[in-house]
Amino acid sequence: MSRPAIEGEFRRFLAAKSAVYLLLIGLLFAASVWADAPGEMRRSQSVSIAEGGRTGQPGSAATNDEYPAISVDEKRSSPGRALAEASADRPASAQSLAWDFWIYDADVIVFGDDDRDGYFYGIDLLFDADTVYDSARVYAVAYLSLNGGPWNEYAVTDDFIINGATSGDEFVLVTELESGYPTGSYDLLIELYDSFTGEFLTDFGPESSSALSFLALEDFNRDAPLFDVPVAASRGNGGGGASGAWLMLGLAGALVWRKRRGSKEAV
Repeated sequence: MSRPAIEGEFRRFLAAKSAVYLLLIGLLFAASVWADAPGEMRRSQSVSIAEGGRTGQPGSAATNDEYPAISVDEKRSSPGRALAEASADRPASAQSLAWDFWIYDADVIVFGDDDRDGYFYGIDLLFDADTVYDSARVYAVAYLSLNGGPWNEYAVTDDFIINGATSGDEFVLVTELESGYPTGSYDLLIELYDSFTGEFLTDFGPESSSALSFLALEDFNRDAPLFDVPVAASRGNGGGGASGAWLMLGLAGALVWRKRRGSKEAV
């Protein structure tokens, strides 16, 4: 084959390879847009520790929770407090109930960053709820707010007992965000409710402690490493050669792997 013919074949090969590159880039972009599209259902998995703090044993099996798509357009206010204030027919005794309960302190540890981008899919929340009574049975609801937006519920605890104003009844709620939580900065809110009446008791959020502010979070599905793939070294003078092809094929494979990465161990 003559040199011009060889060069023509080589140009056609490069053109075909470029078309494949563009197609793969388009697919990756479309998948990224799809992953962050509004309307995505939120899913999380939680387990609680009612005694012993972070060194205690899980109090129950992991629970799988599903919620509507994250809301970003509403005004941010404590859902329980807003509902209580809107209840005009609340008796005077119920109106003063919140003064008898409070959350003394809370702490958050984030975990799970497989792609090492600084955003985590795990939330280890510890809080100490207190009361003026000898003991009380309560439960808590935990919320997340994306970039200062409205509060979105992400987990509910089992009923648990608080004993006066002691520190031995700290409650731990460990959650993995599975899907529906875009990468961003989140604030966290805890609301406490009476287990028997469902009455809102008190809340504790970013205004109470900076530990519940500016949490760098994303869900598990968005945490897949896309670039930890081998890249073959280019040999010869092909102008992009094998390394570009290996990179694009690796990206496509990683994308498929991420979408199929559906199962995970309990917290």
